[in-house]
Amino acid sequence: MAPLYKLSYFDVRGLSEPIRLLFHDQKIEFIDHRFDRNEWPKIKPTIGMFGQVPCLYENGNPIVQSGAIMRHLGRRFDLYGNADEMTYVDEIYEGICDLKRKYAPFIYTEHSEEEVEKFTKEVLLVELQKFENLLKGKKYILNDKISFADYSLFDMLDTLLMLSPACLSSFPTLKIYHADFITDHPNLKAYLKSDDHKKIRLN
Repeated sequence: MAPLYKLSYFDVRGLSEPIRLLFHDQKIEFIDHRFDRNEWPKIKPTIGMFGQVPCLYENGNPIVQSGAIMRHLGRRFDLYGNADEMTYVDEIYEGICDLKRKYAPFIYTEHSEEEVEKFTKEVLLVELQKFENLLKGKKYILNDKISFADYSLFDMLDTLLMLSPACLSSFPTLKIYHADFITDHPNLKAYLKSDDHKKIRLN
């Protein structure tokens, strides 16, 4: 019998969106429990060992920390690769998380056009080139085999395209990766086009 899942997070994309993408693409049923920030003080004491979200409940057992959740699902649903590939997937996943932390301030706080331009030129384009090089000649991070880290990479690219529609213009491999990720995954495509997804705020 398949585990019963419930994902608790704020009503935004944030740290939980790669988890949602994985569930929808893999056709894994789950309860998508979203709540307003005003509800957080009441919910916080009931969440996992650290009182933080996202929190994934598997058969009622809480798992916190977004990286731990993604790795757990990778192991559970064969989205991690073999022992040697796991290390590589971890490296890429942590690199994605690092870049997300670098651009997060530009999502949550106001910045001048000059600051955005400086960040784009000195940080974003440099970091995206690294992922461009890593993915050349590949369909996914592990060549033809999808991993949990691919959902995080897609989410990162999708978010960046929302912030700056032309950000991948110099990165043909990443541009194709993002487009193919949608067209080659009908379950994911249906979720991305759904009202359920569209109503989720970026922050």
